[in-house]
Amino acid sequence: MGTALVIDDSVTERAIISGYLKLAGIIPQIATSGEEGLEKLNGELPDLIVLDVILPGLSGFEICREIKAEERTSKIPIIMCSTKDTDVDKFWGKRQGADAYIPKPIDQDTFLNTIQELIP
Repeated sequence: MGTALVIDDSVTERAIISGYLKLAGIIPQIATSGEEGLEKLNGELPDLIVLDVILPGLSGFEICREIKAEERTSKIPIIMCSTKDTDVDKFWGKRQGADAYIPKPIDQDTFLNTIQELIP
């Protein structure tokens, strides 16, 4: 069983994402801001990061770029999830290093299939 770091400031979204992760046999860890998420990466590294784009403080795009720039964390797959659902947002997420970009509200099957692709 793996672990995932969920970085999202919405209680509802964290609950939904955590439920989906548990269905996939993954233990969720929670951070409510990008800064808290980066702090948690100083400890044991998760197998996956689920990252919201709109966060207090640093944006999800900034967090993603920082995670992918660090050698220690650069290989961790990142799924960006956001209500920002334009082609430009998806393009920008991928440019920052996201391995997948899923619009909210999150479709359970899409999310679980994406996890399976990123964590074989």
